[in-house]
Amino acid sequence: MASSLSLTRSEVAAMIDHTLLAPEATAADVASLIEDARALGVLAICVSPAMLPVRASGLVVATVTGFPSGKHHSLVKGAEARLAVEQGAAEVDMVIDVGAAVTGDYNAVLSDIVTVREAIGDRAALKVIIESAALSDEAIVGACRAARTAGADFVKTSTGFHPAGGASVHAVRLMAETVGGRLGVKASGGIRTAEAAAALIDAGATRLGLSKSREVLDGFGG
Repeated sequence: MASSLSLTRSEVAAMIDHTLLAPEATAADVASLIEDARALGVLAICVSPAMLPVRASGLVVATVTGFPSGKHHSLVKGAEARLAVEQGAAEVDMVIDVGAAVTGDYNAVLSDIVTVREAIGDRAALKVIIESAALSDEAIVGACRAARTAGADFVKTSTGFHPAGGASVHAVRLMAETVGGRLGVKASGGIRTAEAAAALIDAGATRLGLSKSREVLDGFGG
């Protein structure tokens, strides 16, 4: 099978959430992110909820909730997500209670996701961040099954802020196998080269969360 490095630059750009979630980010930084996103031809930008609303015509606007720890009450996550959608977010990336997944309490994970899903309804896509580097394979599968049952649109590997690390080929493959094409799979966290991006796409990633989008895209032709 041909490597995903054979994909064109524009094909990969159409999978990218160009991301700025640094706590020190300013409105000027977000404006620069939007300008870069348009120049690169990416699909979406992802910004912190406090930076909304933003003017970004031609781009999908994504944000996060319960970020980055996931240790927020489900109702707080839901309220944050609802407000973000009211302020123009078309996609919400929520962090689960990772500790619940670690202990195998998948009903708690399910309830957490359902609360956010119900808060935003069908007004926005819901991506569920499971922090895969902190989970066993069993917990990755359990969290992905909970996301699927709860009506999420994507499962996502990582916040990019956890000391355990970001996306891995193994985790993405396992996540893709678990959701079986019924949900998208977003790889994020530590993806800095075209080779790394291609390996994750080959493993089943359908979306990429990148802060180094230009560097990654420069490795693809076309």
